[in-house]
Amino acid sequence: MFTTVKRYWITLLLLGVGLIFFALYAWMTQGAFRPNATQPSYPAISPTATSTSAPQSLIPSPTVEPTANSTTVTTPAATKPLLTNTPTPTATPTLTSSDATLLSADSISTIPYLERFGVADGYQQLEAAHQAGLRFGSYLNWRTSSEPMSGVNFFQMVRVSSDGLESSYDALAQVIADQPGSTYLIGNEPDVRIQDNVPPAQYAIAYYDIYEFIKARDPTALVAIGGVSQPTPLRRAYLDIVLDTYRNTYGEPLPVDIFNVHAFILREEQDNWGVGIPPGMDGWTGTLYELEDHDNMAIFQQNIIDFRAWMAERGYGDKPLMVSEYGILMPAEYGFPPESVANFMTASFDFFLSEANSTGYAPDGDRLVQWWVWYSVHDPVEFPNSNLYDAATGQLTLPGQVFTDYVE
Repeated sequence: MFTTVKRYWITLLLLGVGLIFFALYAWMTQGAFRPNATQPSYPAISPTATSTSAPQSLIPSPTVEPTANSTTVTTPAATKPLLTNTPTPTATPTLTSSDATLLSADSISTIPYLERFGVADGYQQLEAAHQAGLRFGSYLNWRTSSEPMSGVNFFQMVRVSSDGLESSYDALAQVIADQPGSTYLIGNEPDVRIQDNVPPAQYAIAYYDIYEFIKARDPTALVAIGGVSQPTPLRRAYLDIVLDTYRNTYGEPLPVDIFNVHAFILREEQDNWGVGIPPGMDGWTGTLYELEDHDNMAIFQQNIIDFRAWMAERGYGDKPLMVSEYGILMPAEYGFPPESVANFMTASFDFFLSEANSTGYAPDGDRLVQWWVWYSVHDPVEFPNSNLYDAATGQLTLPGQVFTDYVE
């Protein structure tokens, strides 16, 4: 009897252990612990150094086609001519004080050629990329610094939230004291919910507080408005609310030394891929770009032209314009190989250097854009397709070689 009962309990115990192992195996095979899961993770457009989350909304799933509806905007067909010659690496340049000057109010009308070409990097690979031969005159890393890279123009960035300044005013005051005459970008894509995520009326108040704080401590500092994700009608409407709120609240136009915008081409629809609808603007509709529009140079150029015209209409035509972030976020397997990325890059450089009209910045020959920042030098996880430098090989990528060859 005792033996029978003992065998009964042993049998139950073995069955229980077996069920536990089976459940654990099923869980693991669904990707719970797999370090190399097959589904890619794509986070926000502009990562911060501490970003660890990976929202899936920016880039469409490869198995789900974006849906169009009655608000779709007709756009020119994308063209992707391939580069005919493969660039070769150049010798490592040595940056000197003459290569890039500290940006100041006096120098805005005399922008050095190299200073116009900026890069973005949040993974501390800038020095390594420079040693590998990358040639650039400006950079940003989505934060402030009291010790930026020497010999290169650095754009300080003050991050904001719906509550105002994201960091402490004491920390900002220290940067202002350590780096007089710096240029400060107030916020990073406040119009994007997975970035600074600030409704336009609240951004106007945050901008006022930070602008006044900086100027009171360093009148020589230059202040730029935060770059919205793309210069579309919806994002211009966001900025209209910012400008109207500022004027109604403080009785004067929003003061700005440099206007600033990002220049991606992404779908504007809530709960779909792209940049969604700005916070505080629920119920608005945006431009429903399709995936193939992402590197459409005709769209890219027209958006910049329209944004510059909007600036002039709002009384900011006498201000320089910076495109502080743009590039190709979509992966190569979506139809954007390195050759197409490089081709898009050089076409954008041609446009920035040559496009001029009556809405442009008069001290700069009526050019529409004065500085541009490529995303990015090295993004190993989130959006690596536009990388200029490969940390694994220690070499410039094809786009990195093209970038340097063009600048040279």
